[in-house]
Amino acid sequence: MKVAIYCRLSEEDRNKQFETDDSNSIQNQKAMLIQYTMEQGWELYNIYSDDDYTGSDRRRPQFNRLLEDAKARKFDIVLCKTQSRFTRELELVEKYIHGLFPIWGIRFISIVDNADTANKGNKKSRQINGLVNEWYLEDMSENIRSVLTNRRENGFHIGAFALYGYMKDPNQKGHLIIDEEAAAVVREVFSLFAQGYGKTTIAKMLNDRGIPNPTEYKRLKGLRYQQPKTKQSTLWKYFAISDMLINEIYIGNMVQGKYGSVSYKTKQCKPRPKSEWYIVEGTHEPIIDRELWNKVQTLIAQRAKPFDVGTIGLFARKARCANCGYIMRSHKKGEKRFLECTNRHFSKDACEGAFISVDRLEGMVIAELNRLSNEYLDKDELLRNVEFSRNLKEKKNQLISDKAMYEKKVEEYSKGIRELYMDKVKGLISESDYLEMSKEFTNERDRLERLICECENKIDGIDKQIALGDNRRELIEQYTNLEHLDRETVDTLIDYINVGKRIPGTRDVPIEIHWNF
Repeated sequence: MKVAIYCRLSEEDRNKQFETDDSNSIQNQKAMLIQYTMEQGWELYNIYSDDDYTGSDRRRPQFNRLLEDAKARKFDIVLCKTQSRFTRELELVEKYIHGLFPIWGIRFISIVDNADTANKGNKKSRQINGLVNEWYLEDMSENIRSVLTNRRENGFHIGAFALYGYMKDPNQKGHLIIDEEAAAVVREVFSLFAQGYGKTTIAKMLNDRGIPNPTEYKRLKGLRYQQPKTKQSTLWKYFAISDMLINEIYIGNMVQGKYGSVSYKTKQCKPRPKSEWYIVEGTHEPIIDRELWNKVQTLIAQRAKPFDVGTIGLFARKARCANCGYIMRSHKKGEKRFLECTNRHFSKDACEGAFISVDRLEGMVIAELNRLSNEYLDKDELLRNVEFSRNLKEKKNQLISDKAMYEKKVEEYSKGIRELYMDKVKGLISESDYLEMSKEFTNERDRLERLICECENKIDGIDKQIALGDNRRELIEQYTNLEHLDRETVDTLIDYINVGKRIPGTRDVPIEIHWNF
C-alpha cells in the first residue's frame, strides 16, 4: 500500500530560522505520520506539506497537487494527523473523502480523530467532524473580525504589508515606522507635484531613473508579496502616483478598511464606502508635513476636470489601446482634445501607443452608425431579417424539444442511481459493482445536465437575437443623421472602442467598435 502524507500549518510560524524551512509543528506532524506508516508496513509515496495556509484555503499548492496525484491513482492512502488538517470545509469532506476518493480507490485516514474510510461505521463521525470544523471556521471568522475591527478603531496597523514609505515596527506590533529609502521617493513625488509636474510626468521620471514601483520594491526587499511579475508590473503608473498623493497615512493618520471580504470562505474582497473606513489621526510619524500636504490637495482640487457632456469625457473609459488594453486618457492641446495611451509615457518600451483626436473618433463612430442605418433600414435587408427571425424560432423550438428529452433522461438516470443504492443496501449487488455502475450513471447524468445547460444558454441567446432583430431598425433609426454625439448616446450604444496605432505613411487610425446591441 502506497501512502501519501499530508501536513498543514495555519498559524504564522515563529520557530523558523529561514523562510524556506518547515516549521517545527510541520516537522512534528511528519514524524508522527512517518512512524505510523512504518508501523503499518506501508510504503511512503510522498509527503505533501502546506505551511501557513488555513484549512478553508482551496488554493493550497500542495493540497491541489495531492488531489491531482490522487486522481491519477499514484497512491492508495491519504494519511493526515487530523481530518481538519486536510480541510475544515464540510463541502470538501463530502466531495473528496466521501465522494471522489472511493471512486479513485483512495483510502483516507486521520490518526488523532480516528477517521478511516475503510471503516464504514465511522462515516457519521467524519461528517460530524466536518460540520464541527465548518462551525469552527465561521466562529473563528467572526471572532477574528471583531478583534481586527477593535484594532482598526484604535489605530493599529493590521495589514500584511506596510504602505510604501513605511515598515512594520519590530518592537511594537501594529505600529508603523518610516522606511527612509522609500520615504525619500514619496517626498520627491509630493514635491514634484507641488512644483507643477503632472502625475504621468512624475511616473516617467521615476521609471527613467530605474526606481522600482511599490510592488517591485516589496519583492526586492524579500517580502512574500504575491502578484504575477510582468515587465509592466515593475513600472510606476499614473494611478500609483494619484493614489499616493491623496493617502492620509503619509500625514500620520491610519486609514484602513477600504475593502471588506465577501465571505469567510473566500479571499475575494469588495470596496467599501468611505463612511465605513477606519480613520484614526496621529498614529505614527508623518512623511509629509501638513503645509506640503495642504498645497498638494489644493492643486489636486484645482486640476480636477469638470464633467462636460459632449466634450470632456465623451469617450471616458470607453476608448482602449488595442496594443496593451490600457484605458486611453484625454488631454487638451489648444482647443482640441486628444485620446492617447499613456503607457508609452511611463517607459520607452512599455507600449507602442495609440493616439487619436476626440473629434476624429467621434466622426468615425457617426460614420459607422450611418453605415449601420443604411444597412438595417434597407427594405430588402429587413425582409431577410424577418426570414432570419423565423429560422431562429425554428431553432429555438428544436432546442426546447431537445432540452425536454435530456431532462427526461436525467430523471431516468437519477432513478437508476437510487435503485442501485437500494440494491446495494439490500445486498443484491456488491459495493464495487455499485460504485462502478453508479459512476457510469452519474457521468452520463452529468453529461446530460451539461447539455441541458447548453440548450438553455442557446435559447437565451436566440431570444436576445430575435429581440434585437425586432427592435434593431427602431434603435438605429433614433441615431441616424447625427452631427455630434453626446455622452448619453455613447453610453447607450457603445460598450468600448479599441484604438490602434496610426498606420505608417497614412493618416488612418484603425478602430474596432464594440456595440451594446
